[in-house]
Amino acid sequence: MKKAVKIIIGIVLLVALLFVLKHFKDSNSKDVEDFKTNEPFYTSINTKTVATGKLNPEEEIELKPQISGIVDQILVEEGDIVQKGDLIVKIRVVPNEQSLVSANSRIKTARLASDNAKVLYDRNKALFEKGVISKQDFENSELSYNQARESLLQSQNDYQIIKRGSLSGGGSANTNITAQISGTILEIPVREGDQVIESNSFNAGTTIATIADMSKMIFEGKVDEAEVGKLEEGKEIKVILGAINEKEFPAKLTFVAPKGKEENGAVQFTIKADVEVEQSTKIRAGYSANAEIEMESKDSVLVIKEALLQFNRITEKPFVEIQTGEGKFEKKNVELGLSDGINVEITDGVKEGDKIKVWNKASKEDEDDD
Repeated sequence: MKKAVKIIIGIVLLVALLFVLKHFKDSNSKDVEDFKTNEPFYTSINTKTVATGKLNPEEEIELKPQISGIVDQILVEEGDIVQKGDLIVKIRVVPNEQSLVSANSRIKTARLASDNAKVLYDRNKALFEKGVISKQDFENSELSYNQARESLLQSQNDYQIIKRGSLSGGGSANTNITAQISGTILEIPVREGDQVIESNSFNAGTTIATIADMSKMIFEGKVDEAEVGKLEEGKEIKVILGAINEKEFPAKLTFVAPKGKEENGAVQFTIKADVEVEQSTKIRAGYSANAEIEMESKDSVLVIKEALLQFNRITEKPFVEIQTGEGKFEKKNVELGLSDGINVEITDGVKEGDKIKVWNKASKEDEDDD
């Protein structure tokens, strides 16, 4: 019995020994995992921000009538190029019946006053020549007569303006709408037969047409509050138009808003820039545009690929793994500087020639799946 127990124990120990030997053999036979490495290098870093906005004419005006009426004739079309003084629209005056009656009544009243003043003037003149009345009395009657004639003339002019839109011989001054600047007709929001209202102190008036000088364009966009502090007026920027095959235009920053507006939870500041447009380029008002603005730049600084960075889950501080031997790496905390999203400046922690582990290398299984 004792002999059988010894045999069993011996077999168990032998199996255990074989298992341990196989484990060590398998462990030693595994290949050392090979990681790719990258080295720091010197280069220039430029940080940029992109402001979205639109391209609009610098000089854009709205033509409004000086008198109410009906659009009688439109002589241009949207997109036409006009010169200053060119006729755009003709307005036909439709007088108000009540205003005409009132103006006609004022003429009759003024004529009666004028006729009466003339009678008094003629009478006093004869008396003055005979020496019956003083010179002062005669001059007073003469003044009253002249004032009555002036009132009659004014009431007649008022009637003429209400009826025809202007005084006789000057109708084109109010009823003809002409271009105030040379440029392109952007919009004609009225049609022939539409009623228009004059522009005055109480009413903005009906817009007849919009004209803009398309040779002078400005970019209007918005930037975030975190970046606006780095912008200065006079800074050179680039404006890119997606509608014209991503064409780039040089521009100069001319305005940075002193006050921001909250939009979707973020404070945005308006910026404007003068854009240099080639005369051969056909630009349309309202094109969507992006402005590339260089914020900071450094020449010849030590950088690494930003993808090499790792971050401590607790402290959230950045670090890299530097190779110390074959298949061996050591963690090294680093201090970061400027970043352009691809490369990041290293101010402390690594030096030129260090081999940094590419920690997010795809596994063999992932490569096989691809």
